[in-house]
Amino acid sequence: MSERKVLNKYFPPDFDPELISRRSGPRNSQQVVRLMAPFSMRCNTCGEYIYKGKKFNARKETVQGEDYLGIKIFRFYIKCTLCSAEITFKTDPKNTDYTAEHGASRNFEPWRDEKAEEEDKLARLEEEENNPMKMLENKTVDSKREMDILDALQDIRARNARNERVGHSDDLLSRLALEEVETEEDAERKRLEEEDEKLVQEVFSKVQASGSDSGLVTIKRKADDKEPPTHALLSASARSLITSVSTAPITKKRKTETKNSLGIKVIKRGKAKVS
Repeated sequence: MSERKVLNKYFPPDFDPELISRRSGPRNSQQVVRLMAPFSMRCNTCGEYIYKGKKFNARKETVQGEDYLGIKIFRFYIKCTLCSAEITFKTDPKNTDYTAEHGASRNFEPWRDEKAEEEDKLARLEEEENNPMKMLENKTVDSKREMDILDALQDIRARNARNERVGHSDDLLSRLALEEVETEEDAERKRLEEEDEKLVQEVFSKVQASGSDSGLVTIKRKADDKEPPTHALLSASARSLITSVSTAPITKKRKTETKNSLGIKVIKRGKAKVS
């Protein structure tokens, strides 16, 4: 079975590589390469997020005039996946990383800040070991920073305490105002109840008796007294009229039947007295 991909090429015995002409091209020519995004970034034009590992067809070129200890620095050009804006980033041989150059901003990475802090701390310790005066200056700066922090913290505490006192006073004033409103409402309600009671006593304590000579009759009744009969509340003339009507004779109509000349019954109504 023959190979699908032939890696070894046949060179004839009379092959001379020096006879092959070199291809000429511009010094800073760009090459099309396939790469993945080395870090997560955000496009400055449209705000689209590009995650780490996204594949792009990029253009690669050598940065002229920049290197690190003789190591070349390369620049890559890619396009945003949403708005097709151009984004560039470069290699960083010093930190074995990449740096965003144009068109996008690198997302926040906590481990990078921690690493930078550790490097600054180590550099500071090394500098203090070699220079005692620098150590004294750093201690002075640190003490001043701590004093500033304590002063700011004390100001915040005083401001919070003042706001709390103001809040308590406001609550007290609102509570007192509410109590005053409640007392005023209670007094007004009590006054209205007294006026209603007085009005009821004035209206129902004395009633006009119809047909009586005295004019006014005072009614005094307790809660446990029995209800008086209805006719006891009427005047003497009204009672006499009711008794006369009740004793008057009641007349009833009596029916009489007669026949006319044609033999038809004719009913006549008559009055009958009933004693």
